[in-house]
Amino acid sequence: MAEQRQYQKLVSRLGELESVVVAFSGGVDSSLLLAACVDALGRRALAVTGRSPSLPQRELEAARQLAREIGARHLVIDTDEMQDQRYLDNTPERCFHCKRHLFAALRQVAEREGLRHVVEGSNADDSGDHRPGLRAVEQLRVISPLRELGLDKQAVRTLARYRGLSVWDKPAAACLASRVPYGSTITAERLHRIEIAEAFLDDLGCRQIRVRDHNGVARIELDAASLEKLLDAAVREQVVHKLKSLGFSWVTVDLEGFRSGSMNVGLSGQRH
Repeated sequence: MAEQRQYQKLVSRLGELESVVVAFSGGVDSSLLLAACVDALGRRALAVTGRSPSLPQRELEAARQLAREIGARHLVIDTDEMQDQRYLDNTPERCFHCKRHLFAALRQVAEREGLRHVVEGSNADDSGDHRPGLRAVEQLRVISPLRELGLDKQAVRTLARYRGLSVWDKPAAACLASRVPYGSTITAERLHRIEIAEAFLDDLGCRQIRVRDHNGVARIELDAASLEKLLDAAVREQVVHKLKSLGFSWVTVDLEGFRSGSMNVGLSGQRH
């Protein structure tokens, strides 16, 4: 069985690392990685989630629940990227500065706990878009086992399903700061209103959601099925009322729908 061979190859690779801290967001990639680390290393694997205003509270609670489901030790730490003006300035290098703070903090945890390596869940497809965070991975000598073994997004979902993880078909997620256009300052208040807006749409039954905050304009990206929901006049009225109550002056729906990395259009010729 191909899935069994691939999964055992991943487990074998992780077993070579002896002990690890796993950068754990609760997404499909990091969940597969954590499950394989637990299968390979047991208590010598520690999941660590970085808590900051860019992480929705729902995602933090989901990560806690998933770590319990996997049977992993789990630690939540506060990260300090909001104290870094280079992060707040929100240049196209924002993710680099954020990941440097996160991985530096995880390395401190590893040293304190006597664990040898820090691992993270980038997959083979993550090399294709604008991913400055990968430079932080390299600079801080963090290991990316999924990428190393050539596992792309589809392979990760297939293996997560094979492993029995409840999140195998979870929609892709990204930090709340990715909803803010480059050059617009990141603030805790801005991230909070994006979080509330997306939670409201989630409660309406929308699945793949991004509320992009264009300085007073909410540009909503949704998957096709969720877009259909907003064609209902009553639902649309609820959405407009809620988002305006959060401080948005205009509420729009992007007819191209959801696409990961849409804020990167125009960077080094990126097209979506």
